[in-house]
Amino acid sequence: MKTHLKTNFGPHQPNPANNSKIRFAVVALLTLSSAIALPSCGAPPPGSTSGENPAAAGSTNRFASSRSSEKQVVASAPQSAPAPISKPANADAKVAADTAKKTAAESPATAPQLIKKAELSLVVKSIDSSTKSVTDIVKKQRGDILAFQNQKPPDSSVRQTATVQIRVPQEKLETTLDALAKLGSVENRGLTAEDVSEQLVDSEARLRNLRKSEEVVLKIMDRSGSVGDVLKASEQLSNIRESIERIDAQLKSLRNQVAYSTISLTLEAAVSAQQDPEPSLGLRAQETWGKATHSVSELTLGLFASAIWLLAYSPYFLVIGAATYGVIRFKKQHSVPKISEPKPPMTVDS
Repeated sequence: MKTHLKTNFGPHQPNPANNSKIRFAVVALLTLSSAIALPSCGAPPPGSTSGENPAAAGSTNRFASSRSSEKQVVASAPQSAPAPISKPANADAKVAADTAKKTAAESPATAPQLIKKAELSLVVKSIDSSTKSVTDIVKKQRGDILAFQNQKPPDSSVRQTATVQIRVPQEKLETTLDALAKLGSVENRGLTAEDVSEQLVDSEARLRNLRKSEEVVLKIMDRSGSVGDVLKASEQLSNIRESIERIDAQLKSLRNQVAYSTISLTLEAAVSAQQDPEPSLGLRAQETWGKATHSVSELTLGLFASAIWLLAYSPYFLVIGAATYGVIRFKKQHSVPKISEPKPPMTVDS
């Protein structure tokens, strides 16, 4: 594709002031024509003017000479530094947001919900003093003692032991174990954890669904309908609320177990338990005499108290006795004596 520009110039005197204007117009026209022309259009080889008008060829040569002079002027001018490319104002904010999203995607959403249980066995010098120290440690760590058992063994060859069930906040678990371990020699120390994150999430989702169902049933009950529909909705509402209360109780129990950890502490004495010495014969005889005299005094007081009770109720006893005697006497006086029939005479056979 070729672009031809044809201009006619009449005879005129050259004017220095108009030359610069003409050069600027020529440069603008050439720039516009090069931008409009397609890249596939090739330029004719230099010196090839076949098929062209001689006047057009001459004008083209003049335009080319003017453009070359303009290029020389531009080349001789000092080159200015290119202007820096300005970034959009929100580019940094967008990069920061993308970085934050990537970090949040890589990191876990929530921490795992764990139920922790610990076991600790200690050998101590004294069970009683160690028990007091355990109580002080638990109070300091804002915990509670759930159970305590201390039994002396029947045999002196067996060591005395005590068991303590402790509950402390989960964040205080390691600190409490370290403090308890300092009371004696550690024989056993263990820790178990159960992840209940899925149970909590599932229970919370079920609870939300049940609450939405409760709202729907309440809206249905508000509408006018038959008595049977209202009764069915009421029964369904009762079942939903029962399920809500049950799941809510399970959630509270799980959260409480997560918030507080339990410690099973076993204390064992370093030496075997010492049995109390058996009392002597004289001490036993003295205890027996004291028990016997106490029994006699108790019997005497009991008989004296019985006599007082009998004396207090004696009028009633006299009335009852007199009535009984009168009834018996009356029966004897009015009783009919029995008549004995005569026996037939005995005959002797000769």
